Amino acid sequence: MKENGTRTHLSHGLHVVRDGPPQAPPLLLVHGTGASGATWGPVIPALAARHHVVRVDLPGCGQSPPAESYEVPAQADRVAALLDDLGLGSVTVAGHSSGGYVATALAERRPDLVGAVALVSTGPDMDAFRTQPLVLRLLLGPPFGRLLWARRTDAMIRKGIGATAVRPVDVPDGMIDDLRNTSYRAFRTLSRRNIAYLTERAAPERLAALRLPVLAVFGDADPRWEPSSAHRYGAVPGARVEMLPGVGHLPPLEAPAATAELLLRFAATGAGTPPVAH
Repeated sequence: MKENGTRTHLSHGLHVVRDGPPQAPPLLLVHGTGASGATWGPVIPALAARHHVVRVDLPGCGQSPPAESYEVPAQADRVAALLDDLGLGSVTVAGHSSGGYVATALAERRPDLVGAVALVSTGPDMDAFRTQPLVLRLLLGPPFGRLLWARRTDAMIRKGIGATAVRPVDVPDGMIDDLRNTSYRAFRTLSRRNIAYLTERAAPERLAALRLPVLAVFGDADPRWEPSSAHRYGAVPGARVEMLPGVGHLPPLEAPAATAELLLRFAATGAGTPPVAH
């Protein structure tokens, strides 16, 4: 295996994928509810050219086994233990969708490990949550969700993913396989725990207390969260808010080049790494 090639292992109940030079500035990527690290696949080549990129499958998702607790702080503690084992600190952490809450909780609980936080399509509070596309309401919620989940085909999974995008997306095969490994129980429990975390205290309020560099990236056509709510992150001192035109809930899949560029620039300035070369 080449030094800079993909490396995988299981640590603290988390499936871990690492890309890029181990000595490069670390960048941790956290996926959203029920998804997996494969969500970030299209942006990895650009990010790994300059960073030691660490992706995790959260407990009960993708290739990670189920956990006793799916509380957001408990998930963050597992990620912290992983970073400790890897000897990583001052990490730039990027979370997609609800992965942003795990990223925020990690910074809350272990500020010594986190240098900057980037949120991609992460709703700031429950008031910003929109009425979901019909296919998602059928597939994910009662009364038919459990039955349909058990009978999912690849085509159904791709349709569900596509319902959160507004551009055509090339869904990685690994993402489909990982979604198949996620149980309905884990998905529903994770969803409830994320709502509880956000209801207890809004994301911008949590981040404002941390005084870390913050980037919020939103697609201006996000069907899951009200796109204009991204500007609520403006309440965080020094936060940057970036809107991607014509993009839905899945910037890493819909606009990978633009998403990677935003993350690279933020990591270079937010965490003090060298500027991006052009």
